[in-house]
Amino acid sequence: MKWMRLLSLWVIISVLVSCGNGENEMFLRINKGPAQGSTYSISYQVPTGVDYQRSIDSILFDIDRSLSAWNPKSTLSKFNKGELDSTLDAHFMHTMVRSKAIARETDGAFDMTIGPIVNLWGFGAENRSEIDSAMVDSTLTVVGWQKLQIEKSGRYVRPDGLKVDVNAIAQGYTVDVIANFLDSKNVTDYLIEVGGEMRARGVNLRGEPWVVGIDKPSEEIQQERFQVIIGLDSASLATSGNYRKFWVDEETGVKYSHTIDPSTGYPVRDRLLSVSIIAADCERADAIATACMVMGLDKARRFVENTDDIEGYFVYSGLSGEWEVWRSAGFQKMEK
Repeated sequence: MKWMRLLSLWVIISVLVSCGNGENEMFLRINKGPAQGSTYSISYQVPTGVDYQRSIDSILFDIDRSLSAWNPKSTLSKFNKGELDSTLDAHFMHTMVRSKAIARETDGAFDMTIGPIVNLWGFGAENRSEIDSAMVDSTLTVVGWQKLQIEKSGRYVRPDGLKVDVNAIAQGYTVDVIANFLDSKNVTDYLIEVGGEMRARGVNLRGEPWVVGIDKPSEEIQQERFQVIIGLDSASLATSGNYRKFWVDEETGVKYSHTIDPSTGYPVRDRLLSVSIIAADCERADAIATACMVMGLDKARRFVENTDDIEGYFVYSGLSGEWEVWRSAGFQKMEK
């Protein structure tokens, strides 16, 4: 449910909900539309007549032009094909620098150079082919976040064959860019959601923290879809899971998830079904959630417990096959 081609024709819904009276009347503006192979929904309180839809569209277009693997003219596509003849643009540069920092923090569980392996398994922009262990081992030789060198000027050193994949950070980053834009316009109350990744500031029309839900880790969206409801206040929420993006080998019946372990080159197989991470900014929450899925239940739990600026909520298969839940102490305080 991550990055795909932006639709060329955008259908936009803009809604206003009133709050207050007279000259100081505020409205809840809601902008919705397709984005990054999914959808976005942005709710923010503004005076009547204020609508930042066009600016938000422009932000989404600029990020697509930089980071979309499905846009052959994007910076990312040109970089991965070795065709980029200039320095990195600001979006790409920021994302790579932040990705390297999180890769270092998670001991490589998050690795943006996983692109060749993601493509090999059919979860990227290229079609899946027949896979064997020799292919995986060979492809792994061009994977490794330490191999990508980036200078502050935007110049870089990219070894032949190295390809980056931003699916585990780009939507979170997009949320943050939109949040920074609204902050610059002195919007103090908003809830931003892009492809399921969220960031909230201030309060809703009732003067309460924004209330959001985390989906159950099931293949289909259920009528009672939420695993847990929380109040999100000046924080971001991102969820990663293997329950909706996978493929099944017709001969063996083995299910292969889209979460790839950069150390082995194979899809992760663990009891962990979904990870939700709370952090100040959404790109960090997004990347850490993916890293925790790679780590597996026990290691991910220790990582969250030992990292001061994040909270976590895990759903995993118990020994009897039933869903079980682990949450950090700070996350539990946010539950409704």
